[in-house]
Amino acid sequence: MEISKDFLYTFDFKQDQVGDELKLLASIELYREHKVSMGKAAEFAGITKYIFMQELASREIPLIEYDIDEVIGEAEVLKNIRESKK
Repeated sequence: MEISKDFLYTFDFKQDQVGDELKLLASIELYREHKVSMGKAAEFAGITKYIFMQELASREIPLIEYDIDEVIGEAEVLKNIRESKK
């Protein structure tokens, strides 16, 4: 893939870094859209899951996202566990 020098200069990329950066950005977006797991996204980017998690954190992208129904469900499970121990 050929990238213009203006693009490289604007975003402070070196020619040999562009492919890796684009893979990382694509992996992050696929993960953010729930199209791939964190492990698969890291694998696609060619980095470890730990480094992928660091990349997400540096971009303020949550590692785990719950919708309201999942939170309510988890709260019910915890409530039932607590009540069963009484």
